[in-house]
Amino acid sequence: MNKRETEKLMRQREKLEKELVRLKEMSVYEEAYAAYNNICGIDEAGRGPLAGPVVAGAVILCKDTEILYLNDSKKLSEKKREALYDEIMEKAVSVGIGIVPPEKIDEINILQATYEAMRMAIGNLKAEPDILLNDAVTIPGIDIRQVPIVKGDAKSISIAAASIIAKVTRDNIMKDYDRAIPGYGFAKHKGYGTKAHIESLKMLGPSPIHRRTFIKNFM
Repeated sequence: MNKRETEKLMRQREKLEKELVRLKEMSVYEEAYAAYNNICGIDEAGRGPLAGPVVAGAVILCKDTEILYLNDSKKLSEKKREALYDEIMEKAVSVGIGIVPPEKIDEINILQATYEAMRMAIGNLKAEPDILLNDAVTIPGIDIRQVPIVKGDAKSISIAAASIIAKVTRDNIMKDYDRAIPGYGFAKHKGYGTKAHIESLKMLGPSPIHRRTFIKNFM
């Protein structure tokens, strides 16, 4: 092995060691509640967009599972999120997804719709969670112990995994909508209120998946 190869190997080892330390720091809540068997992370995607559903993810990871580069979905590239999505789906004890459509969001408001999506995600788990680690919120109507963690998707591997599941699921839904309802650019902006989205909304009018309570200021 020459000097360049040796230096490359050393850099790779240093990178791996740094990542393992980061994951250890993101496992403090999982370690704190290690007495619970099935620790479930909960997070959502899509509270802010003008169009499309709100999606929640619920993920129970094995205690000895190692998934490198798990992080808040917003800090990851689309390619990395999709790769981690596949790995989470393969390695998790159970994954649950909840989806609440835009018309329901208009009916009950986005906060209640988010709670509903989270309850649906928990209900779709194949394994019973013993404790929930939630990104910031306490979900009404749930008897399981809950631990709300502010910015939890950056502090807990379970919540980070849930954030990736929710984000990738919702992004794929919006890509499907883009094919079904062309002209609005849903595949690009995922329904968020970008300048291009607002311009297309004013030009074309609302689509069937726009949240009427969100777009009234633009129409």
